[in-house]
Amino acid sequence: MDQLNINETSRTPMIRYIPEKNKIEIKGKSIPEDPRDFFNPVLNWFEKFTSSPPEYTEVDVKLEYFNTSSSKTFLQIFKKLENIPRKKGKVQINWYFEVDDYDMKECGEDYKTMLKVPFKMIEVME
Repeated sequence: MDQLNINETSRTPMIRYIPEKNKIEIKGKSIPEDPRDFFNPVLNWFEKFTSSPPEYTEVDVKLEYFNTSSSKTFLQIFKKLENIPRKKGKVQINWYFEVDDYDMKECGEDYKTMLKVPFKMIEVME
């Protein structure tokens, strides 16, 4: 499997796959100037990853803020993860949000209702 290791910037999130843990991490802000340019390689990676996934995959999402175009792309990514159980794998999405960040909590709840994979809401202190 190709590596996925995108460093966080002031406008884009860190996105990486840790193969020895079968873990994907998404962290930071997502307000890219050109969402297509930033996310196309990520979407392609997820397409390949979900076609031949490991037995178990955990996805930790720790976003501070994201814009509408990023929101749509994250849904596309999460929808791709729905393919993992069809390939005899298991997946768990963990959505982290700060205790007083009602917007991020609501976004997580919205994603949870739209997806057919285990989606855990995890409240954290600032």
